[in-house]
Amino acid sequence: MGISRTSLGAMALGCVALAAACNGTETPTDPATGGSPASGGTPTGGAITGGAASGGKAAGGSATGGSATGGSAGGGGGAAPSTGCGKPAGLTNGRASIDVSGKTREYILAIPSNYNQNQPYRLIFGWHPWGGSAQQTASMGYFGLSSVINGQAILVAPEGQNYQDAGLGWGNANGEDLDFMHAMVDRFSAQLCIDQDRIFSTGFSIGAMFSFTLGCSQNGLMRAIAPQAGNATTSGRCESGTRSVATMAFIGTDDTLLSGHRQAVQIFVQRNGCTTDKVTMTPSWCDGLASNYLPCTCWQYQGCKPGYPVIECEYKAGHMFAPSSGATLWQFFSQF
Repeated sequence: MGISRTSLGAMALGCVALAAACNGTETPTDPATGGSPASGGTPTGGAITGGAASGGKAAGGSATGGSATGGSAGGGGGAAPSTGCGKPAGLTNGRASIDVSGKTREYILAIPSNYNQNQPYRLIFGWHPWGGSAQQTASMGYFGLSSVINGQAILVAPEGQNYQDAGLGWGNANGEDLDFMHAMVDRFSAQLCIDQDRIFSTGFSIGAMFSFTLGCSQNGLMRAIAPQAGNATTSGRCESGTRSVATMAFIGTDDTLLSGHRQAVQIFVQRNGCTTDKVTMTPSWCDGLASNYLPCTCWQYQGCKPGYPVIECEYKAGHMFAPSSGATLWQFFSQF
């Protein structure tokens, strides 16, 4: 199911929120701080933890100041090293192309400057909004992650395809964007040292929709997702999947996608074995936001399987990315 053209206006607001970054050439201003989202925003104050991950992986605690305290990239924690471990890096930073079923697709890769061929790294995908680009994601610091990961993860900004003749997006027709993700993971796993059990996804708008799709898919590979204002119907449906995937979701309360976004979160509430009860998190990501985004609340669902938390944060805004979220995204991903 695609997005109707009548919804184009609402989706286009993502470009308004991201300002000049929608043309993929400038670093956008984060409305919450007046600065670049690449700065990582304000610290969130307080850990986001989901208990020990399955298969003997350590939860690793929280990440403060962008430094992970556990997990594969932080040293220890039951990593699943890829075949590229123990070899010199076969890939370099920057834009590259890859063939996917006879079609050329592109992405931008960011490898830590202190890359260690014997250290299995977390792999984090950042999916741009409709009308955005890989360069947009890279220019905004991969949703603020680049400045807080402290060399503990490999970041990827994939480039979408023309969607409804209205800009690049993630329509995932016939599963082709899912195939693109798999092709990238195969390449990175063979030529870099990746922890195959710690692959993550975030994105805004249609990028959030595709993050939900990756979580929904039975072979989506994601350990955790952090969608920002999406749904679970546009980039693929969830009927065929049953996997548990740790989830932290963000959306503005004035966003026209609010209902569909909440429905998507409930898919993972069910899959992760949570109850419908949720408690307000204190402290939380909301504590660092500017007053114009208040009221803001983050809730954590109760009774989820250990290592598979479900958290949702809603703030006063329309259709826009989660402001100042870089530190919180890393805090969430780095615990696994």
